[in-house]
Amino acid sequence: MSSEQTPASAKPQDDLAGPRPRRLTYAAVLAGLEGLTVLVGGVWMLALGLTGEVDHRQQAVTGGVTLVILALLPLLAARGLLARRSWSRGPAVITQLMALPVSYSLIHADGVAIPAGIALAAVAIAALVLLVNGETTRALGIRGPGNAEK
Repeated sequence: MSSEQTPASAKPQDDLAGPRPRRLTYAAVLAGLEGLTVLVGGVWMLALGLTGEVDHRQQAVTGGVTLVILALLPLLAARGLLARRSWSRGPAVITQLMALPVSYSLIHADGVAIPAGIALAAVAIAALVLLVNGETTRALGIRGPGNAEK
């Protein structure tokens, strides 16, 4: 539809016209960092499996490939959040919800896993708070129940 054919009632949403809110940017950065961390872990596991430096080569390769594929979800969500795509909030929230049980299990492990679990829990909770914030919701053009356009 060209600009001449656009009906007068179809105007751009005011919420999407301004600059991207900082909360949305922070949520995107946190999701991106999580995605990069999972990607690096997956590549590391894959490299160890392919070089044969582990006891169970097949498990390391499978785990590495799985982590690389799982890293796509938060990375795509982060990209969508930066571009202010409303679809991106769902994958970002799912990523944070998946991170909470992982952080719980890391906290109940030994050694370096405990601080890693605490850091993961803090990032996941902070990202969830940022993602469900009203400013973020408006910036993404997400309407609540009963607020659909008529």
